[in-house]
Formats: sequence, C-alpha cells, structure tokens
Amino acid sequence: MSYIARTRTPLLRAICNIRMYSGEPGSGAGKGGGGGGAIREAGGAFGKMEAAREDEFFYKKQKEQLANIKGHLDKEISFHQEQIKRHEDAIRRHKEQMAEINNK
Repeated sequence: MSYIARTRTPLLRAICNIRMYSGEPGSGAGKGGGGGGAIREAGGAFGKMEAAREDEFFYKKQKEQLANIKGHLDKEISFHQEQIKRHEDAIRRHKEQMAEINNK
C-alpha cells in the first residue's frame, strides 16, 4: 500500500461521518436508542433549534477538518517539491563527476 493511500484513508474516514435522522431533525426521540437529550426529546421549536445548532456545529467542524487536510497536503506537496529539487541537484553533481572522470 502506498504512503499516500495510508495517510489519506484515516483523514477521509474522519470526515465522512454520516448521521441518520428518523423524521425531521428535532422532531422528538429517534429510533436509534437515545433521544439526544430532554430538549430534543420534547420536539417543537426548541428541538428544531437545537438540531439546527448541532448541524451548524458539525458543518463548522467539517470545514475545519477540510482546512486541516488541505494544509497538511500543501505541506506534503512542498516537501516533495523540495526533495525533487535536491535529487535533481544530486543528479547534476553526479553527471559532472562522471564527465570529469571520462575526461581524465
């Protein structure tokens, strides 16, 4: 398995969490076993407002995670570009050394 495949899989898995609702969000206790608290169980306007706040929280969390992934990938790209530059310099030096050896 390649290095990139091993590093990206856990990051993407962390983002791809899916939440299931039974009915409309905030409309009362769901079938998942837990009600989500007294406000969510009661339903009504407060339940819907709490569901909206929860959705907003997870939306912001997902945006933060995506920004972190993008930053991490940018760092990896710049690291690999620097490695390419170093390797190209090494290739050039070795070719010069070979040319010196051939001229002698």
